[in-house]
Amino acid sequence: MLRRLLWLGVGIGIGVAVIRVVSRKLAPSHLAGVASESIGGAAASVRNFLDDVRDGMHEREDEIRDAFAEGVALDTPDLPWARGVGEKFGAFRQQLEEGEFDR
Repeated sequence: MLRRLLWLGVGIGIGVAVIRVVSRKLAPSHLAGVASESIGGAAASVRNFLDDVRDGMHEREDEIRDAFAEGVALDTPDLPWARGVGEKFGAFRQQLEEGEFDR
């Protein structure tokens, strides 16, 4: 009988300890803190990703502008109808600069 009371007391003690720990972890204030930290971290990583994409876009736009100003093609596409477009544009631009198309 005494052994049963001892184990009952141990079980009740463990149960109370578990309930207290779980209730602290599931308290609304604790959950709100965890949620705000995870949302804040996700928002920061999305913000960093978008900043990297914008930086890449600006670099690529600068490359395209420079190539367009020089009249050269950036990438040589494997399209039969697009062959020589950069050269034709460069020749046309040179004719415009020389004034062959005066109005």
